[in-house]
Amino acid sequence: MRPKKNPQADLNRDSGLYFVIGLAVVLFATWRALEWKSYDSVQEEIIQLVQVDNLDEKVPVTEQFRTPPPPPPPAAPEVIEVIEDTEEIEETVIESTEISQETVIADVDLEASDIDVLEEEEEISVPFAIIEEVPVFPGCEGLSRADQRTCFQEKIQEHVAKNFRYPETALELGIQGRVYVMFAIGTDGKVTDIVTRGPDRILEQEARRIIASLPQMTPGKQRSRKVKVPYSIPINFKLM
Repeated sequence: MRPKKNPQADLNRDSGLYFVIGLAVVLFATWRALEWKSYDSVQEEIIQLVQVDNLDEKVPVTEQFRTPPPPPPPAAPEVIEVIEDTEEIEETVIESTEISQETVIADVDLEASDIDVLEEEEEISVPFAIIEEVPVFPGCEGLSRADQRTCFQEKIQEHVAKNFRYPETALELGIQGRVYVMFAIGTDGKVTDIVTRGPDRILEQEARRIIASLPQMTPGKQRSRKVKVPYSIPINFKLM
C-alpha cells in the first residue's frame, strides 16, 4: 500500500527554524518593552520680566551742624606779683630709730639665775615588743609584767570583736579583706597616730573607728619614764 502524502511536503521539516525565529522575536519584543521609558509632559512656564524704570531712590538731604570751636584759654598776666609769706612754720623733726655702730647700749648686769631655760621634753617611742612596762589596759591592773602584756593583747582583741560592725556599703558591694591598723599609745595613755592600710577605703574607715574608740590606758614606761608605744593589729573583714 502506497502512502497518500507527498514525501516532499513534510510540514515538520522547518519547524525548528520557525521556533527559533519566533522565540527571537518574542525575546526582542520583551526586551524592548522592559527598556521602554515614558516621561511626563513638562509644561514650560513663561516668566515675564517686568522692567521697572523708576529705580532711583531719593536720598534725604541731611543738614550738617557745625559746632563753634572752644574759646582760647585766658592769657597769662604780663607781671607776676610774688607775695612773701610772713608766718614762720615750725618744722617737726622726726628722730630715726635705727641703730648704727655709734649707738651706745646701756650695760645691763644679768645673772644666770635671772634667765629661765625651758627644756622641751623629747617624746621617746619604744616598740611594744621590747618595752619594759607595757601600757596597762583597764582591767589588767595588779598583774605581773608578763601577764599585763598578755592581758593587753587579749583586751585589744575583745574590744575589736565587741565594736566590730560590717559596713552596709561593703556588704552591698561584696567588699572584703584584711585591714592592717597601726597606732600608738601616747604618754597620756590615749590612742594617737592611727594609720590604716587595706583593700578598700570603706573598710579602712571602719577599722579606724574601732581603734579610735579604745579607752584611755596607763601609759607604758621605759626606765620609769613615760614613753609612746606603737602597736599594730590586723582586722579581718570577711563575708560569710
